Amino acid sequence: MAAPHDPPQMPCPPPVRGRAPRRLLSAAAWAAWLALAACGGGGGGTVASSGTTPSPSPTPAPAPVPSLAASELAVLIADGDATSEAIALAYQKARGIPDAHLIRLTVPRGSDSISSADFATLKASLDAKLPATAQVLLLTWTQPSRVVETLAGAGGNCSMGITSALTLGYSTKYCGQCVAPTTSAYYNVDTRKPWTDLKLRPSMMLGAATLAQAQTLIARGVAADGSMLGSSITPQAWLVRTSDANRSVRYPDFQLLAASSLAGVGLHYVDNSAGRAADEITGQSNVMFYLTGLANVAQAATNGYLPGAVADSLTSYGGYLPDGLGQMPITTWLQAGLTGSYGTQEEPCNYTEKFPRATVLAARYRRGETLIEAYWKSVQSPGQGLFIGEPLARPWAVAP
Repeated sequence: MAAPHDPPQMPCPPPVRGRAPRRLLSAAAWAAWLALAACGGGGGGTVASSGTTPSPSPTPAPAPVPSLAASELAVLIADGDATSEAIALAYQKARGIPDAHLIRLTVPRGSDSISSADFATLKASLDAKLPATAQVLLLTWTQPSRVVETLAGAGGNCSMGITSALTLGYSTKYCGQCVAPTTSAYYNVDTRKPWTDLKLRPSMMLGAATLAQAQTLIARGVAADGSMLGSSITPQAWLVRTSDANRSVRYPDFQLLAASSLAGVGLHYVDNSAGRAADEITGQSNVMFYLTGLANVAQAATNGYLPGAVADSLTSYGGYLPDGLGQMPITTWLQAGLTGSYGTQEEPCNYTEKFPRATVLAARYRRGETLIEAYWKSVQSPGQGLFIGEPLARPWAVAP
């Protein structure tokens, strides 16, 4: 296991086989996509050194799309683990998951990682048990959370988040520290049936270590459903460029989202790249999105988050559970009141493709997609990442 950086370092992506690292799409391309997704153009965001609450966007609401149904989700249980079993049954009761979609597996215990060989056995068992009606997966354990293979002759390990490994299959093309991004077939596509259409099942770990934590998170997800339809509350999106330049490389995409119109959502772009103000938002209410770039977001719990809210920080080890190797583990977001998060669990370099794209995440969530759909579709290259949260939360719910 590699020691954490001291201080944590995220070098800019190196050239790959003679070409420059991938760049963000042009502003014109993203603006065109957002106009289609949000059914409207124009401004409406806040671009400032500190945010102020804007008025709701006057543009029309996006055309709603149906999202996944509870009957299309399979819940994975670590057989013999009483906590995993209890969490799974609590989730089944809350969401109406069919009995046939409770899948018990022999999961190696006692370590935060699983070898690629043991994972292959686990996945083969899972594939044999899953009904064809299962489109997405929910893991009810927190250990193991990553799949690791020692690289022969090259030194070091190649680690995938277990949610990405279950979805994409374990392969060294997806991991190995600063490996070049490999695009997921699920990135920013309109399918509602990923298994039927793409032969992959997006996976999410609930991220709760105890039954009590799970019940709180599940209740938060259920409360999110349809909560923004006809609501007098304006959900807020906070997009923060911090003084940490290496971790703030997503800021051009933040600017594009803030300058767009996302019906009924307050959009705030905060630029503290000069380091003259604060790197964190504090004391804010009705937060639905909070995307940033810091090794640790110490004051995350000072904000008030709406049911269904998502947040993540571009940093190396947020998805390395349980401790983030000295950085803020993504489970801390859930403990602060969020419903979903994402992080990488080996050094990814700061390729933007390996982290959620705000424009895609916010637009798809706003259209009525579930948390697991919107989050997974927003990450172009999720191989090193771990998705956690309540997958069926959908604040702008549309009946499937």
